[in-house]
Amino acid sequence: MGEHKEKILQVCNASSKNTLMETLHIEYVDVGEDFLVGKMPVTPEVHQPDGVLHGGAMVALAESIGSMASYIFLDAENFFVRGIEISANHVKSIREGFVFAKASFIHKGRTTQVWDIRLTNEQNELISVCKLTTIALPKK
Repeated sequence: MGEHKEKILQVCNASSKNTLMETLHIEYVDVGEDFLVGKMPVTPEVHQPDGVLHGGAMVALAESIGSMASYIFLDAENFFVRGIEISANHVKSIREGFVFAKASFIHKGRTTQVWDIRLTNEQNELISVCKLTTIALPKK
C-alpha cells in the first residue's frame, strides 16, 4: 500500500485547509485497509480550565478521523458523508504531547457506517473510546 498510502494521507491532510481540523492542528498520519489514524497536539489551546484536554476537542478529533475514514473507504465520487451520532467515554486525562485517534469499522453498510474510534496517548494508553455513526448520501 506504500505509495498509495502516502497519496491518501496527502489528500486527507490537504482537505483540512481552512477547517476545524486545521484550527485544531489535526494531522492524518496512517491508513490501512480498514483503518485511519490521526493525531492532535495537546496544548493549552485545547485544554479545559483545569489544564487537561477538553472532552469536546477529543470528540472533534474522533469525528474528524471517523468522517474522513468514511470518505476514503466509501464511494466519495457519488456520495457525501455526514456524521449523524457520536458518543464518547473519556477514561483518562492528558495534559501535553499528542493524542492519537484510530478509526476502525464496526459496520460498513451502504447507507450507514459505524466506527470504533480509540483515542490514545503517546504511550498507547487509552484516553477515550468513541463510537461514530455516519451516513452516506447520494450527491444530486
